[in-house]
Amino acid sequence: MLAIPNLPIPTDAIPAALRRFADPNGPTPARMLAARGMVPVRGGDLVLLLAQLTADTDPAVSKAAGDTLQGLPENVLLPACDEDLNPAVFHELARRFSANPQVLAHLASNHAVADATIAQISAHCPEKITEIIAVNQQRLLGAPQIIEALYKNRNTRMSTADRLIELAARHEVELTGIPMFEELKKAIQGQLIPEPSDEPLPSDQAFAMALDEDADQDAVARDEVDGTEETKEEFVPLQAKLRGMNVGEKIRMALLGNAATRSILLRDPNRVVCMAAISSPAMGESEAKNAAQSREVSEDVLRFIGKKREWLRSYEIKRHLCNNPKTPLALSMGFLAHLRRNDLRALSRSRGIPGPLKQAAKRRSRKFE
Repeated sequence: MLAIPNLPIPTDAIPAALRRFADPNGPTPARMLAARGMVPVRGGDLVLLLAQLTADTDPAVSKAAGDTLQGLPENVLLPACDEDLNPAVFHELARRFSANPQVLAHLASNHAVADATIAQISAHCPEKITEIIAVNQQRLLGAPQIIEALYKNRNTRMSTADRLIELAARHEVELTGIPMFEELKKAIQGQLIPEPSDEPLPSDQAFAMALDEDADQDAVARDEVDGTEETKEEFVPLQAKLRGMNVGEKIRMALLGNAATRSILLRDPNRVVCMAAISSPAMGESEAKNAAQSREVSEDVLRFIGKKREWLRSYEIKRHLCNNPKTPLALSMGFLAHLRRNDLRALSRSRGIPGPLKQAAKRRSRKFE
């Protein structure tokens, strides 16, 4: 866990000339003047002072300092981002100016900025900033959380993500925050990892376009009568793009994509890919419910669903698993005790269901008589 540098800075760590304006025990009028930028302080000292006052115990002083800080002209703010200031100041700037790419670019290039701050920036920054951060291998290896944040950032190029995985694998750094990391290491073995470039590669653009075509809805339509499934027309282009991806790209799509991407990748014939989809942190109960009744997902996916405790609070998921012929028999048999009488009777008459399961369902249904 990276230590986050927080304000306020200890008073004795502030330059002597600024202490009379930053001392929380000092006169409030002096602190308010400083918070409004009305004291003879310039450059990095001004930025440090204002940042410190944003943590003042007086809400009026804190608000005034924050307003002044955010209103500073770029010719004052940006050079300060290159100085050797207290890391807590930079962390506050990264938080307040998270949507300002110029500020982020300067902070990303400054070795005085704390690793925790760079990790915070890495999680959501634009592509240009991810490229600045991704070339600092010394910092990345010293703080693998930054690699993880970059990998999970949708703005990070796919080629850069591959390069980050390769860097970690080469230096035997374990990325515990990235799902399927061991599989990702295997996926890049033997690949030619591209060097950093000014412009994204065609494969980077294709990956980004697939993310743009994604949506927060199931991409697969299921016929309730015969159980057949087909991709909805509007998601056929997305499906084609996913089919053209390699394993590493599909795994990252399973992590970054929405429900449409996951519903397609759940049905991928490659076990690593479908397991990346079902185990994605974004996979929700409603998606698991759809997968539990699918005849196109693998036994491994159904087994994963049937062993995830929080999903098994859903009666519908247990019912769907019992009614799915592909569910491992031992799993289905274990859920029979949870089924209602009508569902047990329906299960005992279902086609394609293993004989032992049907017979067990019939026996249990008779106990209700």
